[in-house]
Amino acid sequence: MGRVGFLLHPAFLEHDMGAGHPESPERLRAIRARLENSKTWLQLHHLTPRRAERRWLETIHRPSYIDSLERRSPLHGHAYLDPDTSMSPGTLEAAYLAAGAALTAVDEVIKGEVNQAFCAVRPPGHHAEADRAMGFCFFNSVAIAAKYIQQQHGLNRVLIVDWDVHHGNGTQHSFYEDPSVLFFSTHQFPHYPGTGRATETGEGAGKGFTVNVPLPGGQGDEEYGEIFRKVLVPAAEAFRPEFVLISAGFDAHRNDPLASMDLTDEGYGQLTKIVAGLADRFAEGRMVSCLEGGYHLEALAGAVEQHLLALLAS
Repeated sequence: MGRVGFLLHPAFLEHDMGAGHPESPERLRAIRARLENSKTWLQLHHLTPRRAERRWLETIHRPSYIDSLERRSPLHGHAYLDPDTSMSPGTLEAAYLAAGAALTAVDEVIKGEVNQAFCAVRPPGHHAEADRAMGFCFFNSVAIAAKYIQQQHGLNRVLIVDWDVHHGNGTQHSFYEDPSVLFFSTHQFPHYPGTGRATETGEGAGKGFTVNVPLPGGQGDEEYGEIFRKVLVPAAEAFRPEFVLISAGFDAHRNDPLASMDLTDEGYGQLTKIVAGLADRFAEGRMVSCLEGGYHLEALAGAVEQHLLALLAS
């Protein structure tokens, strides 16, 4: 059985975008309750996230953008950055810790303290651009982790698998001209944020290192499994990653209210096994996943548990 790290912090619950917002603290409460009510919670190695150092945030985000978040962080109420994305008094600290959770997880995996790790973080990150918060996201934790893997730990090739139902525009833009990061994304299309066409494959030296698989609604376990086996696996075999990151959104679940895909809890377990298999073959098993979307509380909790059980079994 694999040693799987699990990262959660009370500050993640202090980020609140208001009553009725789908990206709510209840998401993490649901995940924790599900895991605690099964044997899974006791099988995990619980790790404490650190606050991300600014120099690592600046590998992806412009200093002026980080400064603007510091200035706009409210003492009470909400500061709206776009119609769907706002800051509460607890948001900025949660965002620093969410990015720091990914860095902590990377450190522990590379040290061999755990084989893989899952970061149960809020806010999510994959929509955050170099100079813009959007789509519930502030700091792009997975993109920051990729740079950290390369610059702090000296690994060269990083695979990012983004199975969130929304395209990870921020992650794509961070590495669009970079051949050292292979970005693979499945997502409902056309859907927010409108990026992620199959023709978006990178530019310059990065041409061919962005792989987008835009999908119509209604795709389920069988269709996703086939795409991962026939598109992701060959791409990863050619790339030979030294570390694997997952932008683990669970909003392609059949019960999610913000999309119309048909994945099940078990389907997420199967996708996890495919990606973990690639990590085992090429990256000495090194893999970190970070929570992105997933807005039906029961479905989110069940899918996360299946993700973790697949890691524990790997």
